[in-house]
Amino acid sequence: MTSTNALAMLRARLGNRLARFVDFRIGELTRGRLDNHEERITEQEHCTVDHRRRLDALEAGLDRVRGDLLWTTGEVKRLIPHVAAQEARLEDLRERISLTPVSDDKQAAEARTLIEEIQRQHAQIRVRLSGIARYEDRLRVLEEKMAKDRATETAD
Repeated sequence: MTSTNALAMLRARLGNRLARFVDFRIGELTRGRLDNHEERITEQEHCTVDHRRRLDALEAGLDRVRGDLLWTTGEVKRLIPHVAAQEARLEDLRERISLTPVSDDKQAAEARTLIEEIQRQHAQIRVRLSGIARYEDRLRVLEEKMAKDRATETAD
């Protein structure tokens, strides 16, 4: 039995020695490669943190833009009845003036001046409303783009 135990002990010692030798060689071969990967992983972690920070900032900005858009929408909805009332009043004035009551030339010139002023103000109102509409359209395009970018970043 001693011979079997001696043989088993020799076999175990040789196996342990061979395992240490192989482990040592593997450690030597992979040491430089693993160090490089650790640096790359650390760099990727920093990039991920930076991307998350930037995404949070963009989301906060988007929330502000949404708030502005809601405010602008509310203002436009609030102004629409006023503009409609102004247009109705202008139309009433046009009808009254088109009847051309009997008056002297001074009153007619004054009325024409007043009509031209009203028409000019009406044109300004239309320009402002079209500007608001363009602004809303630009905000909508920006929101769609940011949503698309966010979806792309989420997918990556």
